[in-house]
Amino acid sequence: MLYGCGLRLFECLGLRIHCFNLDAGILTVHDGKGQRDRTVPIPQVILPELRAQIGFLKDLHRRDTERNYAGVFLVNALERKYKNAAKEFVWQWFFPAKQLTHVEKTNELRRYHLHETHVQKAIRAAVEKAGIPKRASAHTFRHSFASHLLQANYDIRTIQELLGHSDVRTTMIYTHTVRSVTIKEAKSPLDFTAK
Repeated sequence: MLYGCGLRLFECLGLRIHCFNLDAGILTVHDGKGQRDRTVPIPQVILPELRAQIGFLKDLHRRDTERNYAGVFLVNALERKYKNAAKEFVWQWFFPAKQLTHVEKTNELRRYHLHETHVQKAIRAAVEKAGIPKRASAHTFRHSFASHLLQANYDIRTIQELLGHSDVRTTMIYTHTVRSVTIKEAKSPLDFTAK
Protein backbone atom coordinates (compact mmCIF):
# COMPACT_ATOMS: atom_id res chain seq x y z
CA MET A 1 0.00 0.00 0.00
CA LEU A 2 2.83 2.42 0.79
CA TYR A 3 4.47 1.90 -2.60
CA GLY A 4 1.48 0.86 -4.70
CA CYS A 5 -0.63 3.89 -3.71
CA GLY A 6 2.14 6.34 -2.78
CA LEU A 7 0.86 6.76 0.77
CA ARG A 8 2.49 8.43 3.71
CA LEU A 9 2.89 6.06 6.66
CA PHE A 10 0.13 7.66 8.75
CA GLU A 11 -2.21 7.86 5.76
CA CYS A 12 -1.80 4.12 5.37
CA LEU A 13 -2.28 3.36 9.05
CA GLY A 14 -5.33 5.65 9.18
CA LEU A 15 -7.21 3.82 6.43
CA ARG A 16 -10.66 2.51 7.31
CA ILE A 17 -12.85 -0.01 5.50
CA HIS A 18 -14.93 2.71 3.82
CA CYS A 19 -11.82 4.13 2.12
CA PHE A 20 -11.70 1.18 -0.27
CA ASN A 21 -13.80 0.77 -3.41
CA LEU A 22 -12.41 -2.51 -4.69
CA ASP A 23 -14.94 -2.76 -7.53
CA ALA A 24 -13.90 0.60 -8.96
CA GLY A 25 -10.24 0.05 -8.01
CA ILE A 26 -10.07 3.33 -6.09
CA LEU A 27 -8.76 4.20 -2.65
CA THR A 28 -9.86 7.46 -1.01
CA VAL A 29 -7.37 8.97 1.41
CA HIS A 30 -9.34 11.12 3.85
CA ASP A 31 -7.78 14.05 5.68
CA GLY A 32 -4.32 13.62 4.22
CA LYS A 33 -1.64 16.22 4.84
CA GLY A 34 -3.30 19.62 4.59
CA GLN A 35 -6.62 18.02 5.62
CA ARG A 36 -7.53 17.27 2.01
CA ASP A 37 -9.03 14.13 0.54
CA ARG A 38 -7.64 12.50 -2.60
CA THR A 39 -8.22 9.34 -4.59
CA VAL A 40 -5.58 7.00 -5.93
CA PRO A 41 -5.81 3.83 -8.00
CA ILE A 42 -5.57 0.54 -6.11
CA PRO A 43 -2.95 -1.78 -7.63
CA GLN A 44 -4.84 -4.65 -9.24
CA VAL A 45 -2.07 -7.09 -8.29
CA ILE A 46 -2.83 -6.74 -4.55
CA LEU A 47 -6.62 -7.08 -4.78
CA PRO A 48 -6.57 -10.71 -3.54
CA GLU A 49 -4.62 -9.67 -0.43
CA LEU A 50 -6.95 -6.72 0.18
CA ARG A 51 -10.01 -8.98 -0.09
CA ALA A 52 -8.38 -11.44 2.31
CA GLN A 53 -7.69 -8.60 4.75
CA ILE A 54 -11.34 -7.54 4.61
CA GLY A 55 -12.35 -11.14 5.39
CA PHE A 56 -9.98 -11.13 8.37
CA LEU A 57 -11.40 -7.77 9.51
CA LYS A 58 -15.00 -9.04 9.34
CA ASP A 59 -14.04 -11.91 11.64
CA LEU A 60 -12.12 -9.59 13.99
CA HIS A 61 -15.06 -7.17 14.10
CA ARG A 62 -17.44 -10.02 14.96
CA ARG A 63 -15.16 -11.17 17.79
CA ASP A 64 -14.72 -7.61 19.08
CA THR A 65 -18.48 -7.07 19.03
CA GLU A 66 -18.98 -10.27 21.02
CA ARG A 67 -16.56 -8.88 23.62
CA ASN A 68 -18.92 -5.90 23.93
CA TYR A 69 -16.28 -3.37 22.96
CA ALA A 70 -17.10 0.32 22.46
CA GLY A 71 -15.72 0.46 18.92
CA VAL A 72 -12.81 2.11 17.22
CA PHE A 73 -11.44 5.52 18.08
CA LEU A 74 -12.98 8.24 15.90
CA VAL A 75 -11.80 11.77 15.18
CA ASN A 76 -13.28 15.22 14.64
CA ALA A 77 -16.38 14.73 16.79
CA LEU A 78 -17.66 11.96 14.48
CA GLU A 79 -18.74 9.93 17.48
CA ARG A 80 -20.98 12.69 18.76
CA LYS A 81 -22.46 13.20 15.32
CA TYR A 82 -22.90 9.50 14.50
CA LYS A 83 -23.61 7.68 17.78
CA ASN A 84 -23.08 4.11 16.47
CA ALA A 85 -20.33 4.78 13.93
CA ALA A 86 -17.51 3.49 16.16
CA LYS A 87 -19.07 0.01 16.13
CA GLU A 88 -20.03 -0.07 12.44
CA PHE A 89 -17.88 -2.27 10.21
CA VAL A 90 -17.22 0.47 7.63
CA TRP A 91 -15.47 2.62 10.27
CA GLN A 92 -13.08 -0.13 11.42
CA TRP A 93 -9.35 0.34 10.81
CA PHE A 94 -7.96 -1.49 7.79
CA PHE A 95 -4.75 -2.13 9.75
CA PRO A 96 -5.99 -2.56 13.32
CA ALA A 97 -3.89 -2.71 16.46
CA LYS A 98 -3.25 -6.22 17.70
CA GLN A 99 -4.82 -5.57 21.08
CA LEU A 100 -7.82 -3.64 22.33
CA THR A 101 -7.08 -0.54 24.38
CA HIS A 102 -8.67 -0.09 27.81
CA VAL A 103 -9.84 3.49 28.30
CA GLU A 104 -9.71 4.07 32.05
CA LYS A 105 -11.76 7.27 32.02
CA THR A 106 -14.82 5.52 30.53
CA ASN A 107 -13.92 1.91 31.38
CA GLU A 108 -14.33 0.96 27.70
CA LEU A 109 -12.45 -1.32 25.37
CA ARG A 110 -11.56 0.38 22.07
CA ARG A 111 -9.41 -0.48 19.10
CA TYR A 112 -6.82 1.77 17.55
CA HIS A 113 -4.87 1.29 14.30
CA LEU A 114 -1.56 -0.52 14.10
CA HIS A 115 1.28 1.42 15.71
CA GLU A 116 3.77 2.95 13.30
CA THR A 117 6.75 1.29 14.98
CA HIS A 118 5.46 -2.14 13.91
CA VAL A 119 5.69 -1.08 10.26
CA GLN A 120 9.01 0.71 10.68
CA LYS A 121 10.61 -2.34 12.36
CA ALA A 122 9.24 -4.67 9.66
CA ILE A 123 10.71 -2.47 6.92
CA ARG A 124 14.11 -2.32 8.66
CA ALA A 125 14.13 -6.11 9.05
CA ALA A 126 13.16 -6.64 5.39
CA VAL A 127 15.88 -4.25 4.16
CA GLU A 128 18.46 -6.03 6.30
CA LYS A 129 17.27 -9.49 5.21
CA ALA A 130 17.42 -8.46 1.54
CA GLY A 131 20.98 -7.24 2.03
CA ILE A 132 20.22 -3.77 0.71
CA PRO A 133 23.16 -1.54 1.70
CA LYS A 134 21.06 1.61 1.94
CA ARG A 135 18.85 3.28 4.50
CA ALA A 136 15.17 2.74 3.69
CA SER A 137 12.00 3.80 5.47
CA ALA A 138 8.28 3.88 4.84
CA HIS A 139 8.79 7.18 3.03
CA THR A 140 11.22 5.52 0.60
CA PHE A 141 8.23 3.70 -0.91
CA ARG A 142 6.47 7.02 -1.54
CA HIS A 143 9.55 8.43 -3.29
CA SER A 144 9.83 5.27 -5.38
CA PHE A 145 6.15 5.53 -6.34
CA ALA A 146 6.72 9.05 -7.68
CA SER A 147 10.00 8.21 -9.41
CA HIS A 148 8.62 5.13 -11.13
CA LEU A 149 5.56 7.03 -12.37
CA LEU A 150 7.85 9.68 -13.84
CA GLN A 151 9.96 6.98 -15.50
CA ALA A 152 6.75 5.55 -16.97
CA ASN A 153 6.11 8.98 -18.60
CA TYR A 154 3.35 10.20 -16.27
CA ASP A 155 3.29 13.97 -16.26
CA ILE A 156 4.43 15.77 -13.11
CA ARG A 157 0.96 17.27 -12.46
CA THR A 158 -0.66 13.83 -12.35
CA ILE A 159 2.03 12.64 -9.94
CA GLN A 160 1.47 15.77 -7.85
CA GLU A 161 -2.24 15.00 -7.61
CA LEU A 162 -1.67 11.33 -6.71
CA LEU A 163 0.77 12.31 -3.96
CA GLY A 164 -1.57 15.00 -2.63
CA HIS A 165 0.95 17.83 -2.91
CA SER A 166 -0.37 21.38 -3.06
CA ASP A 167 2.76 22.63 -4.83
CA VAL A 168 4.44 20.96 -7.81
CA ARG A 169 7.85 21.98 -6.42
CA THR A 170 7.37 19.46 -3.61
CA THR A 171 6.63 16.76 -6.16
CA MET A 172 9.78 17.67 -8.08
CA ILE A 173 11.83 17.02 -4.94
CA TYR A 174 10.40 13.49 -4.85
CA THR A 175 11.45 12.82 -8.43
CA HIS A 176 14.99 14.27 -8.30
CA THR A 177 16.52 10.79 -8.41
CA VAL A 178 15.17 10.12 -11.91
CA ARG A 179 17.97 10.56 -14.39
CA SER A 180 17.07 13.04 -17.09
CA VAL A 181 17.90 12.19 -20.66
CA THR A 182 19.75 14.82 -22.64
CA ILE A 183 19.66 15.10 -26.42
CA LYS A 184 23.11 13.45 -26.57
CA GLU A 185 21.86 10.47 -24.52
CA ALA A 186 18.55 10.06 -26.32
CA LYS A 187 18.17 7.06 -28.59
CA SER A 188 16.48 6.75 -31.92
CA PRO A 189 13.25 4.72 -31.84
CA LEU A 190 14.93 2.46 -34.39
CA ASP A 191 17.44 1.45 -31.71
CA PHE A 192 14.65 0.34 -29.34
CA THR A 193 13.89 -2.71 -31.50
CA ALA A 194 17.47 -3.52 -32.55
CA LYS A 195 18.96 -6.55 -30.87
